[in-house]
This record gives sequence, structure tokens and C-alpha cells, in this order.
Amino acid sequence: MIEYFIAKRYLKAKHKFNLITVISALSVGGITIGVAALIIVLSVFNGFGSLVKSILISFDPHLRIVVTGDDMRDKIEEINSYLKSNSEVKIFFPYVESKVIAYNKRSYEIINLKGIPAENQSQNWGLKEKIISGNYDLKSDGLGKIIIGLPLSLRLSLRVGDTVTVTSARNIERMITSFSPPRSQKFVVAGLFETNNRDYDVSYAFTSIGEAKRLLGYGEEISGIDVRLGNIENAEALKKELTDKFGVDNFSYYTWYDLHKDLYSIMSVERWSAYILLSLIIAVATFNIFASLTMTVLEKKKDIAILRSMGADANTVRRIFMYEGLLVGLIGTVAGIILGLTVCYLQIQYNFYPLDPTKYIINAMPVKVMITDIIAIGGMSLF
Repeated sequence: MIEYFIAKRYLKAKHKFNLITVISALSVGGITIGVAALIIVLSVFNGFGSLVKSILISFDPHLRIVVTGDDMRDKIEEINSYLKSNSEVKIFFPYVESKVIAYNKRSYEIINLKGIPAENQSQNWGLKEKIISGNYDLKSDGLGKIIIGLPLSLRLSLRVGDTVTVTSARNIERMITSFSPPRSQKFVVAGLFETNNRDYDVSYAFTSIGEAKRLLGYGEEISGIDVRLGNIENAEALKKELTDKFGVDNFSYYTWYDLHKDLYSIMSVERWSAYILLSLIIAVATFNIFASLTMTVLEKKKDIAILRSMGADANTVRRIFMYEGLLVGLIGTVAGIILGLTVCYLQIQYNFYPLDPTKYIINAMPVKVMITDIIAIGGMSLF
């Protein structure tokens, strides 16, 4: 194309140092910095997002079914049969959960007690993987056994092998209304866990589902079912299938995203805010390109007149300078992508921006480059 050929010659022919050259260089530099900054910042957001997701997903189910109706045993059996027949479901188990008061000597804490089957925890996720002291052993041999978070054990002054007394909020309510003594139960601390998630470490304790039912007075009822899938991306589809088949009158369904929706939403808002704000750097550079092209048009009046006399129409002349601006943007965009990816690569390989491991759960700034981000940033810059 003749327009592209002339535009390229104009871009290469600026050997003398003048104001147009300075503005063009600033335009390329601005786009380069803007694109590189976007890639680096979004990659850091991706790194932190992946870190948070891996921490939560290593402990949370992919889908949680919560029982909200009364006497749902028949329906629960139907759900169990449906989950067993679904090839995407790798493991599922019932649980009971309620608020309780745990106390040891003069220390007490209000926590969530969750009863789970002792034999259904996989080796590569869940509570068993997070044990840092003691053993994953919930089978009762006289006294019931309990596993608590490390921060909670420090608050209650408990170690593995110590005994803690637990009473449920249901029993306290019954004590007030019927003047009967609350039902309390002693548990032996079988293990301590740490998930790096304060919500769990400080406020959760786990015991066998039988002991939890006995303490909480659940009888044959359960609080819900935790489901683990072969592919986490199918959680939303399974949620829709269960909603269509069993309805929402007696059950609620929560995917891994729903369980921490506020956290994921905040992270998404921060990510988009950074994207929009850093895009302003590229917008400023774009106005520099406009200024450079306008001055180039004024400088090339004679060339334009010659082209018009040779038969070139106004659209042909316009395309010449549009291609010149596009080339400037393309150079800045490619340079920015290379610079941004280089910085991300150096951080991934050499961790030149470290973090204090005594304050954070990681020792360096996490970075994760996504090809979709590069396409979005490059496309937006060229646009």
C-alpha cells in the first residue's frame, strides 16, 4: 500500500532533532511506560488473586449445599444419589455446624463447631492437609476429639492432648427457657491446624459428625453437604443443575466464589480500577501523537500538495498520517509489552522485590502473567 510506504518513510526520515521528534519520542515513551505498567500491575493482581484463591480452595469445598428446610432426609438421599451418579463429583460428605462456646479454665471463645466424617477427608485438600501439630484423628475413644486452629489454641492456652469443654448456643437458649442445665461436652485436642485464613484459624473447630450431632442435638439432621469436583470451573454449572432439579425452597447452594464473594468482588474492583487509571497514561501519550501528527501535516504541506497534484485524494493523504500514528502506537505498545514481560519474568525467576516472610505468608511479590491481559492491554493501546 502506497499510504503505508509513505508513512513509514516519514517516520524514518526525521533525522534532524526538532520539536516534532521530541513529541514523537515522548509519545512512544508514554505508551511504552503505560503498557508496561499495566502488564506489571495486572500481573501482580493476578498473582495475589491466585494466591488467595489457592489458599481458600485448598480448604473450602467447590460447592456447598446448605439445608434450610425441616425434615429433609428423603430429599437429602435424592441429592446424595444425584451426586454419586455425577462423573464430575470426586468427593462429597455431610456436615453439621453451629455456634458453640469453648472454654478452658478462665479463657473462653465463641466459635463455629463443624462436624465432619472422620474418614472422608482427602490427602491433598481440606483439614487433613493443614494439620501442623498432632494428627488428623477424630475417632472417639471415650472422650470426643477436636481439631482447632493454632491462633485459637493460643487464646485458650491449649496444646495437643489437652481437654477443652464445649457447649452449644442451642443449649444455652434451652437453659434460659426451661431452666435446665446446659449440655456440655469435653473434647481432647487431637491436632492443631493453620490455613493462613484468619476466618478459619480463629473461629473454627472440627470434630466428628457423630460427636457434633450429639452435642448440638441434631439427631439425624445435617446442616449441609460439601462437594469437591474434578474441575473447579464446573461448580457454577452443577449449582444450576441442582437448583433446577431440587429448587431453592429447602436448600441453598454456594460455589467457592459465593463463599467469599465480597473478597473476590473487592479484588475485581481494585483490578479494574488499576486498569482504568493506568490507561490514562496511554491516553495522555495518545494526545501527544495527535499533536505530533498535526505538526507533521503542517511541515509536509509541500509533500501533500505534490501528492494531490499526482492524483491522490484527501482520504489517501489522511490514511498516510493515520498509518504514521498507528506505527508510533505499535512501536510503543510492542516496547511496553516487552518491558512489562521482562520485569515480570525477572520477578518470577529472581524475586528482586522480596517480602518479609515473618509478616507475610510469602517471601516475594507474586506475579502471574495472563495472555488475556496482554491481548486486552495491547488491543486497548492500539485502539
